[in-house]
Amino acid sequence: MGGVQPVDHQSPIAGAYRVLFSLISLAVGLVLAYGGSKLLMLGGSAYYLLAGLAYCVLAVLVFLRHRFTLAFSIVTFAATCVWAFCDTPEIGYWALLPRLVVPAILFTLSLWAAATFPATSLTVRRGSVATGLGIVGCLVVTLVEAFFPHGQISNPDATPASPQVAQADKIDAPEDWEFFGRNAAGTRYAPYTQITPDNVSKLKVAWVYHTGRRTHGAGVGVDENTPQQIGNVLYSCTPEDLITALDADSGKPLWKYDAKARTAEHVTCRGVGYYDADKDASLTAEQKAADTNPMCRQRVLVSTVDARFIALDAHTGALCSGFGDNGIVDLKKQMGPVEAGKRYHPTSIPVVMGHVAVIGGWVRDIVHGEPSGVVRAYDVRDGSLVWAWDVGDPENTQAPAEGQTYTLETPNVWTIPTYDKDLNLVYLPTGNGPPDYWGGDRTVAKEKFGAAVVAVDATTGKTKWVFQTVHHDVWDYDLPSQPVLFDVTNAQGEKVPALIQTTKTGHIFVLDRRTGQPVTEVQERKVATTPAAQGEHLSPTQPFSVGMPTIGADPLTESSMWGVSTFDQLYCRIMFKDSVYEGPFTPPGEKPYIEWPSLLGGMNWGGISIDEARGVMFVNDMRMPLRMTLVNKEEAKKYKVSTDEVPGFMGTIRPQVAGPYAGVRIDILQSPLQVPCNTPPFGTMSAIDLHTKKLLWQVPMGTTQDLGPMGIKTHLPVPMGMPTLGGPTTTASGLLFFAGTQDYYLRALESATGKEVWRERLPVGAVAAPLIYRSPKTGKEYVVISAGGMSHSPDVGDYIIAYTLPEGAAR
Repeated sequence: MGGVQPVDHQSPIAGAYRVLFSLISLAVGLVLAYGGSKLLMLGGSAYYLLAGLAYCVLAVLVFLRHRFTLAFSIVTFAATCVWAFCDTPEIGYWALLPRLVVPAILFTLSLWAAATFPATSLTVRRGSVATGLGIVGCLVVTLVEAFFPHGQISNPDATPASPQVAQADKIDAPEDWEFFGRNAAGTRYAPYTQITPDNVSKLKVAWVYHTGRRTHGAGVGVDENTPQQIGNVLYSCTPEDLITALDADSGKPLWKYDAKARTAEHVTCRGVGYYDADKDASLTAEQKAADTNPMCRQRVLVSTVDARFIALDAHTGALCSGFGDNGIVDLKKQMGPVEAGKRYHPTSIPVVMGHVAVIGGWVRDIVHGEPSGVVRAYDVRDGSLVWAWDVGDPENTQAPAEGQTYTLETPNVWTIPTYDKDLNLVYLPTGNGPPDYWGGDRTVAKEKFGAAVVAVDATTGKTKWVFQTVHHDVWDYDLPSQPVLFDVTNAQGEKVPALIQTTKTGHIFVLDRRTGQPVTEVQERKVATTPAAQGEHLSPTQPFSVGMPTIGADPLTESSMWGVSTFDQLYCRIMFKDSVYEGPFTPPGEKPYIEWPSLLGGMNWGGISIDEARGVMFVNDMRMPLRMTLVNKEEAKKYKVSTDEVPGFMGTIRPQVAGPYAGVRIDILQSPLQVPCNTPPFGTMSAIDLHTKKLLWQVPMGTTQDLGPMGIKTHLPVPMGMPTLGGPTTTASGLLFFAGTQDYYLRALESATGKEVWRERLPVGAVAAPLIYRSPKTGKEYVVISAGGMSHSPDVGDYIIAYTLPEGAAR
């Protein structure tokens, strides 16, 4: 006899199944009722309490084999579906998953339980079993759907009528990758067309070089290095400043120099500087001729993690003896309590401006009296100080008198400045003045120059203009990325020399780089100022960049809390309602408060890339809210104290010795499964048209393959969109390369659509931006990535990997 066969309701198996289901339903019901009651008392949704009670009742009904069981189960599931769609801020796969999967499983099990009841008709039994099997099929489809991207945004209407409009007369297209962002403007745009969307899938490994960096033990750091390419030589650095020159076609080392640099915190090298005296337009012919030493006419400039500035001969790796003290300048002098570099050292590439290099520095922002945030410019020929930008002593652009220091605990520049040769300005993206999270006694200099873009005369070091992106920053919203120079049109249709600055808040500011005035609209909007910390005074308004898309900063709500299941979603809702959250710029306080976007970003240090021919910018982001608490001096005695620049989170406090406070507890707002509580994606790549100032597309970046719940590798490539670091690189052929995902891949996206057209498995993760160059010897185009491991990943490596097309594939 065909069809679905009902279960024998009198069999011991049927009885055991009913008991088992009753126990499962009762357990689920009790958990939801308990958590739901807590949520309701906090002013949250009543659904979880009602659902918990319903599942308890359902457990009893099944156990008693009550005739209303089936109807009650159908009503419960139907009500859950209605609630799920009404409660979801934005209907989507990830939003509905925790709301419906567990209820669907329980509904299926209840249908099969009801099919074993003696009083149930044969037709109803068969219908219950068949419906349950149908739901199982839907759950299987749901599982399969997890392996396909969700949450993409496509906005073809934002594309201008003539998207190929190019700034050909403005495109800076040298053959060398001389700066961190390839060119002086920082656009990270490779004007090459050999590798295209059609042939990128044929890319193969050309060579692999092992840098020899330390990969075990404390303080191994993070490999954030994008090598410099000058002619047929690549110059790379490791986190502890092992410098290597490599042949660009073979990857074979030409020379090495080990700076033997060590420090305790923020161990990284993002790149080196390069100077060529023969091509230096800032020197006269007489000045060039006066230097008869054939050594070091081309030199590599290194700022080390133990706060030294080193000049090396670019051809041999030998120290340049005429620079500083036998090739080395000590950057720690007159900086205050640097603790051998632990509290101060450079973390970005020296920016070369003619024969002058600008160097900022990272400062450990946890106590009063931290080292100075001064930015200094040095003559790259002899290492002498040219000027110092010390906002605490603005009239003095030279070193302090002997025995004195630069002004302590001023805003610092830990990321990469940008130099505009035409305007003779250098743009400094600043952090706030320490300590980070309490500013009740901040100085005028901290208030004016913190979290700001500052334009400084490149010759004198004098301040020209200041634009602040956050007022009275007590959220650690340092400007994290290099300002990028690109001409855009304003509201009147006039082309303006602009500066584009991304931020941790998800806002993108576009400024006239001549004056610092916004090119796209910026509004001062009221923000919450109470409840505030003791002795604090917050700015009543903050600047919002409304003329550009805001990325990943939609305000949180209880309904936007997420979880892998109903249970951890409930936990996240309780955590949300039990925290202070007043929207953007929620005031820090002694009750747990939510910082969103968090000090992690939004956008971080990797910066952006701009397709200069098409006028489209690309930016990646991360979305990880933090739950933070200011801890007073008495309460601080209960905690383990971590002095790490980025603490281990969860259960530690970071010292913040300021006013009445001794620290700040920083926890990721996450479920017990260690999954962020906000709805995925947790990281994306976005394309913004700089003609229309609109979002073109946005796609989730990265899968759970190498990082899942509880930090365990799932080995399942679920494209959820994971937190990203590093930055993208674009090409003239219409490709975008990116490696800064939590899974170990280098990817190529079609820049017009965001479609992934190639990916290659890496031995470990990579947070560096890809380098793309064309060999002057062979004409081959290479894509190079430093793969040293993701931040906080246990998998650490020392790889530099180059990819190129096989012979004939470029035709």
